[in-house]
Amino acid sequence: MSKRADIAAATPLDGCDVRMVDPERVVAVRAVMPDAEAVNDLAEVFSVLADPGRVRIITALLEGGEMCVCDLAAVCASSESSVSHALRLLRAGRVVTVRRSGRMAYYRLADSHVRLLLDLALTHFGHETSANRETLPGPDAR
Repeated sequence: MSKRADIAAATPLDGCDVRMVDPERVVAVRAVMPDAEAVNDLAEVFSVLADPGRVRIITALLEGGEMCVCDLAAVCASSESSVSHALRLLRAGRVVTVRRSGRMAYYRLADSHVRLLLDLALTHFGHETSANRETLPGPDAR
């Protein structure tokens, strides 16, 4: 065995030599951590949003307000069946709500918090893309 392999075997790379460097900070952060139910609910919302088709639908609702399935399908270039299925998941995740008028169903974002979450995410990725364009050298730079 090489000397490097001996060192790697003796020192785990993914562990800490000290179990707690700043115990006061650990206690303070633990005190404000959400409970297990809130963490599970949050993870569920993010998993519902983790699909490009559903993101298109919620973005369409963000931009267009209340819309029916057929209009959402046209905007998203998807079938009504796939949009309807996605809306079922989004309703179960409390991301969208539905209003019925006769035989028609109109969907909208559940509340302003969903709107805020989407706006922040879009701004975040737009900002990141702009920052990358500013810092990356152009094709002529060598």
